[in-house]
Parts: sequence; C-alpha cells; structure tokens
Amino acid sequence: AVTRILEGQLTATVQADAGDHALAARLLPALERKVGRVLFNGFPTGVEVSFAMVHGGPFPATSDTRTTSVGASAIDRFLRPVCYQNVPADLLPQAVQDGNPLNLWRLKDGELGRA
Repeated sequence: AVTRILEGQLTATVQADAGDHALAARLLPALERKVGRVLFNGFPTGVEVSFAMVHGGPFPATSDTRTTSVGASAIDRFLRPVCYQNVPADLLPQAVQDGNPLNLWRLKDGELGRA
C-alpha cells in the first residue's frame, strides 16, 4: 500500500532477514519503479538537496563536468534550453510568461523569484 503513494526517491532501504524474503520479493518490483538505489540491510548516505551541493569532480569522478547528479543544479541534466524571440505573449508557454501565472520560482534577469 505504501509503495502506491510513494513518490520518486533517491534510495529505499529494506531491513529484512531470511524470514522476510517473500515479502521483500513482492516489494522490490514496486521500489525499482520509484527509486534509483535499493539498499538491503544498510543505510544510505545523506545528501542535502541545495544549491551548494554538487557531486562530481575531475575525471574519473565524473566524465561530464557541466552538470551534477545531486543538489538543485542536477535538474540541468534533463533540461533543453529554448529561446523565444519576438513570440507574442499569448503564445508563450505559461512558465515563461511575464505574469508568471503558474507562480513558479524562476531566474529572471539574474534574480531568483516569483515575479
């Protein structure tokens, strides 16, 4: 039941012994769809999702120094920038309209805000 409402996570930990393996076998397929790492009888390291947190470094720590896999900047791995030039305001996606109708946090003219 819990796995139905579980949102995407970095990790999930299953604390179990041999007597729990039948239950764990039913749980694992659901966890595999929701998390990036399944731990068995262990504890994940803590990772703070913040603008100061990055994960990488020079080769061989990472092969792509433009992005990070943790922290707020990690989203950049999945973004593709698009420039809208002279597009009429009513045709722009709501996420980039001047009025910010979705009330999103955005970086506009170098300032982070909801303006």
